[in-house]
Amino acid sequence: MTDLTVRRESWPIQGSFTISRGSRTAVEVVVVELSDGAHRGRGECVPYARYGETVESVTEAIEGLREELAQGLDRAALQARLTAGAARNGLDCAFWDLEAKRAGKRAWELLGLDAPEPLATAYTLSLDTPARMAVAAKRNAERPLLKLKLAGPEDLDRVAAVRSNAPDTRIIVDANEGWNAAEYTALAPQLKELGVEMIEQPLPAGDDEGLAGLQRSVPVCADESCHDTATLADLAGKYDMVNIKLDKTGGLTEALRLKEQAQAQGYAVMVGCMLATSLAMAPAMLVAQGAEVVDLDGPLLLAEDRKPGLRFEGSIIYPPEAALWG
Repeated sequence: MTDLTVRRESWPIQGSFTISRGSRTAVEVVVVELSDGAHRGRGECVPYARYGETVESVTEAIEGLREELAQGLDRAALQARLTAGAARNGLDCAFWDLEAKRAGKRAWELLGLDAPEPLATAYTLSLDTPARMAVAAKRNAERPLLKLKLAGPEDLDRVAAVRSNAPDTRIIVDANEGWNAAEYTALAPQLKELGVEMIEQPLPAGDDEGLAGLQRSVPVCADESCHDTATLADLAGKYDMVNIKLDKTGGLTEALRLKEQAQAQGYAVMVGCMLATSLAMAPAMLVAQGAEVVDLDGPLLLAEDRKPGLRFEGSIIYPPEAALWG
């Protein structure tokens, strides 16, 4: 018998966080706990309005499995019981944590993986005016990789301002579906000259066929267009990389499958996150091992993180302790 606890938490962001779809000052997460009476496993997920999710709908989906969990629903059965998304992610990660604690082993041991190594994460600069992004870039110029949120008008000025104030850092950009094919064609060669190494989701998902006919002078990464293994087939010829997020894949189980299949099909891998605490980042650390781009900076953008959390030294993230997850 597995007992379920679900709760909503709100975590304030440092200042505000802005992308092409809007701005916010706090992140709402759902924490899932599974207990067998002797051991407790936890997972954290982030409902995302872009995918039609709310805290209420995700909580309802999880609560809807309470009786089945009590009757023995396990992680394997969960994969077919819920579709990919935040609700399944919270449960899947809680199951992995519970299984590890029951076995007295770490999650990566159960998966047959090597012990995770520390990783360097990208650090995200929120969408703002070129002048304000320049200030933020100067403040973070020693970080090895900056990710810039873009939106269309003034984007070239934004990147140029960041490059001037962080001349030695690597830069990737994320348009969050905010461009069209003409804007990509015009901007990409100029962004390449500024040292931009990757452009994330420039066109809207479902309206990205234009990428197939374009010469991609800067590698393009699928985010909103890539959720789980079922979405890989639609990416051929349009994207060079995929951004794997556990809230999109519906948990660690499917994220690892997506990574394996994407790499087998020749895609480079980025492992990203929603804005969330260290509890959400911890399982993603296992997927991020060996990824070309790691973007697990969620806790760095919050006003505070949960305790215990992941250890950060600058942009270096250390693997989770068992007290946090897995």
